[in-house]
Amino acid sequence: MANDDYFSRIDNAAKALKVDISGGEMAKLALSHQFTEDQLKAVSDVFSYLSDKKHETIINTMLRLSRLPMKVPKTFDNYDFSIIHGQNADRLRSLPNLSEVYAGRNIIFIGPPGVGKTHLAEAYGNACCRNGMKAYFLKANELNDKFTNARRVGRESSVVNGLVKPTCLIIDEMGRCKFDAENTELFFDMIDRRYQKEGPNTMIFTSNKQPAQWKECFSNNEALLCALDRLCDNAEIFTIKGISYRGKGRETLSAEAGTITA
Repeated sequence: MANDDYFSRIDNAAKALKVDISGGEMAKLALSHQFTEDQLKAVSDVFSYLSDKKHETIINTMLRLSRLPMKVPKTFDNYDFSIIHGQNADRLRSLPNLSEVYAGRNIIFIGPPGVGKTHLAEAYGNACCRNGMKAYFLKANELNDKFTNARRVGRESSVVNGLVKPTCLIIDEMGRCKFDAENTELFFDMIDRRYQKEGPNTMIFTSNKQPAQWKECFSNNEALLCALDRLCDNAEIFTIKGISYRGKGRETLSAEAGTITA
């Protein structure tokens, strides 16, 4: 490797580490101390190692705060894309590009249990974290409870603010619970504020119901429910059909119980 490449690596790593030294300063230091190439490489490797370690620490912190599963994380790498067929299968396979979050579009996964909706949603959030973007995952009933608890202690504004901040907000199992009038207002306040948000931004929903049926889960406020149409108009909706592939690695054993005779 040329010496200027070592200094570039040191310069980039120092910026990531927020260390007050530049590649140019390191070059002057190397000249004054007559560093050999091996010594310069060693210094560059140390800076790169510390920079990579800091980056990994940041990612792990973001993943932990996202509420995404960490023990057995769902990723695009461990999703079985071979089960996906159909006219728009390639569009589903392109999700790892994260085009939606950069384009500010929402994603909705619709389908029966076991076809991988939640896996894909969690994988998208995981990929966002690994690209330096905050993600947050919760089920619809958890969101409903979060709003109810916030109202109980007068923290509605704080809770909504917290849900607006993540670049990628994932709401799982939409349509499985009923939001009362007050929680409906908080939900659509969150939707509206995220809609106005600048920069990379996406909301991901999973459900076994079509979005048109979600209105049944909110109070009958037509003015607010119009925001639900806007949410879907700015979304890519993937309807995944098929049978559940849960337990596909399961082994079924048969045996008979009875009296053994000599």
